[in-house]
Amino acid sequence: MRTSKDIDGPLETPVRFVFPQWSNLLLPTVIGAILVVPIYAALVLTYGLSPVTHNVGYMPIQPIPFSHKIHAGELGLDCRYCHNTVEYAAKAAIPPTQTCMTCHAQVQPESEALKPLWESYGEGTAILWQRVHDLPDYVFFDHSAHVERGVGCATCHGRIDEMDVVFQTQPLSMGWCLECHRDPEPNLRPLDEITNLAFDSLRDQTAQVRRGLLDISHISPSEDCSTCHR
Repeated sequence: MRTSKDIDGPLETPVRFVFPQWSNLLLPTVIGAILVVPIYAALVLTYGLSPVTHNVGYMPIQPIPFSHKIHAGELGLDCRYCHNTVEYAAKAAIPPTQTCMTCHAQVQPESEALKPLWESYGEGTAILWQRVHDLPDYVFFDHSAHVERGVGCATCHGRIDEMDVVFQTQPLSMGWCLECHRDPEPNLRPLDEITNLAFDSLRDQTAQVRRGLLDISHISPSEDCSTCHR
């Protein structure tokens, strides 16, 4: 058996790492993180990506029963008459009371359903419309950037002109948006068809025409995170 006498030179002193006493308090936190993080990630990947959490079919009750089927469908009102900032601003404006009154001061002014409209007009207060397509605060979406490059209203909002009550038809998830950014061609249409909700990009034009729209508008959508998360 070898002893210290058999070894040339002094024995090596074991290296010891000395941590302050308060660091012991971190141990439960570290163990908890190791246990909780995988569970949290699993919930995000399952429940977080479920269509239910993306509000497909969401149909809030509005303060006034406004029918897009009548206004945009039967009467043929252009989307931009009410949402008049969609071509040059990031957000599509919700119409103020004055826009509604340009017609309803004469059209069915005695309707009981329009009572909140007249109260809003008389009191100078806004109608509290419930937003249907509402992206999270950490997502930036520019309507004008899409509308001015050939992405029609129906691509994201569906056949609004056939809805008595508007509801969300698409998940509006990050994956759904990226699918379009990676292959925008199927969703492109001429600019004069932007608000034509009955126009079908795949049915009503050839692939050659759609590829031409890519070139005309110099469309090459970014997939960088900072495009939408600013």
